Amino acid sequence: MDRLLQGVTIKINDKLFVKNPESSELGKRIIEISIQMINEMGFENFTFKKLGLKIGSNESSIYRYFENKHKLLLYLTSWYWGWMEYQMVFATNSIKSSKEKLLKAILIMTREVKEDSAFSHINEVLLNKIVINEYSKSYLTKEVDAENKEGFYIIYKRLIGRLGEMITEVDSDYQYPTSLASTILENGLHQHFLKEHFPSLTDCNDKVTPTQYLTHLVFNTLNKEIDE
Repeated sequence: MDRLLQGVTIKINDKLFVKNPESSELGKRIIEISIQMINEMGFENFTFKKLGLKIGSNESSIYRYFENKHKLLLYLTSWYWGWMEYQMVFATNSIKSSKEKLLKAILIMTREVKEDSAFSHINEVLLNKIVINEYSKSYLTKEVDAENKEGFYIIYKRLIGRLGEMITEVDSDYQYPTSLASTILENGLHQHFLKEHFPSLTDCNDKVTPTQYLTHLVFNTLNKEIDE
């Protein structure tokens, strides 16, 4: 997978940044350290002033890349979903069986994330934790409809669309493929959150993974046997 992703550029909506952070070492440093800091202190406590102190640069230099920290969070989560999309497309492209393809897609979308050496300035493990804990804050805002029209969530929506198509390939008579696809992504994050913070509210634990639960949910919903 690492070799396949070498040289891949994840395209992010250019309205999310003032200057593309991938275009300079400072921009990449902003991304790298912001991921570390948001993971450590949470999005609410994270500020550009604190980030500037951490990277040894003026706060104003960060504003040359991002208008505000909300846009930065949208950038980070968009990058994450783009990265997940690349993994899913590469991993399922050669699979002929529609069931096996959906199984692989569910696994990729819900498994525990491991760091990908193809992107040296982005720690995908920490970014995954941010998405689990902070992603809802990127869209639970008064501006969500306007931001949606600007295409800020297009990668996430495209990913759900791909999953929905895979569900339809498995069961063309199922009436709610998009709803089920969004459930896979949203509930995958939620089960990881519950497992970490509210273990009494989930059956997922060290032995039962969110992937196992969601695979069971999806294939029982479609009334399909998992094994061919």
